[in-house]
Amino acid sequence: MPLFEAVRLALATIRAQKLKSSFTLLGVTIGVMFLIAVVSIVEGMSKYMEEDFAGRLLGVNTFTLHRFPWFNGNVTEEMWREWQRRPRIYYSDLRTVTSVLPPGTRYAVESQDNVRAISPYARVRQVDAHAVDGDYFTIKHYDLTSGRTFTQQELQLGTTSMVIGSEVASYFFPNLDPLGRELKIGGIPYTIIGVIARQGTLFGLSLDKMVIAPYKSPLHRLTNPKGDVDGILVQSPSELAMNDAMEQVREVMRGQRHLRPAVPDNFAMETSQSALTFIMKLKRMLMVAGTALPAIGLVVGGLVIMNIMLVAVAERTREIGIRKALGAKRRDILSQFLVEAATLSTLGAVIGIVAGAAIAFAIAKLSPLPTHVALWSVIMATLLGTTVGVVAGVYPASRASRLDPIAALRQE
Repeated sequence: MPLFEAVRLALATIRAQKLKSSFTLLGVTIGVMFLIAVVSIVEGMSKYMEEDFAGRLLGVNTFTLHRFPWFNGNVTEEMWREWQRRPRIYYSDLRTVTSVLPPGTRYAVESQDNVRAISPYARVRQVDAHAVDGDYFTIKHYDLTSGRTFTQQELQLGTTSMVIGSEVASYFFPNLDPLGRELKIGGIPYTIIGVIARQGTLFGLSLDKMVIAPYKSPLHRLTNPKGDVDGILVQSPSELAMNDAMEQVREVMRGQRHLRPAVPDNFAMETSQSALTFIMKLKRMLMVAGTALPAIGLVVGGLVIMNIMLVAVAERTREIGIRKALGAKRRDILSQFLVEAATLSTLGAVIGIVAGAAIAFAIAKLSPLPTHVALWSVIMATLLGTTVGVVAGVYPASRASRLDPIAALRQE
């Protein structure tokens, strides 16, 4: 029997037995729906991390010198205690780091924390404060909608100049031009000299609630009272130059801290690739954990299809006998029931894909979780649905094809 004709007969049977077909579709539909939804969430998070998160936080061809790693999974209590015993990174370490950097390399210092701010036009509100030095705005690739960044003189003198995010501007200076106005933090007024273009959100957390002032201004005493910094950022012209710079910085830091060759580093240097390696590990774990439940649903759906097809064989015994009496071969009967089972499960998979994509879209709209319906997941879900139908239909189809036509014709 031609494949097209077998599919047409299968669809005709589905239309004739709508209620039974609906229950048959349900198991596969639910399994595929959750599979698409879970994969879309994991893929969306992964894509967001790769294209946006790592680039925004760490920068291109950039590494950051930290006290301990920011991106590291499976941290044991012993490891955490060892990190806490490490010496801090101080602003004075900047001179040591920059002494070995090749020409063309940019650097910056960052010290950050949440602080309370107030203006004459709005109530007190927490903002994300950054005390910075060096080429911070260039490394972070921040564009300004108005005003300017700090001059070298302002950075050296530690003036109370400040660049703010778009959300800070709209909240503390509603319907006003914030340039030249004052924002008070820790009882000290800072003069606004620039507004950063909108950065968006990161897992629901706004990136536009930031305020940035020179490191030598009083702000650094609020971000890190002990005088340490959160990190020293180094950006190279290329990835190869970045790797060379990392080795130079590692060598000079080990020398400054008098570490013997056999002693491991008591500091951490991280790149965007470090973050992505951790993210890929997390992605694999989420993918395995997230597809376990849908896989169970597909197995249940396959069992339902097998049972329904066995019932269909029993109900259509006389029909099978007539077809065999008219010359239908065993392979024709086998293909008819196999195609019917595969068509049922494929149709259920298609409905599940649409429902799963709708759930992913709703999650992206109603929550901070990013989602992305990957083409490979749609193809895989369709093939998986078809495979479940074929596997589940093998036994019922084989049983139907082996029926004796004379005995089948006697069946009432």
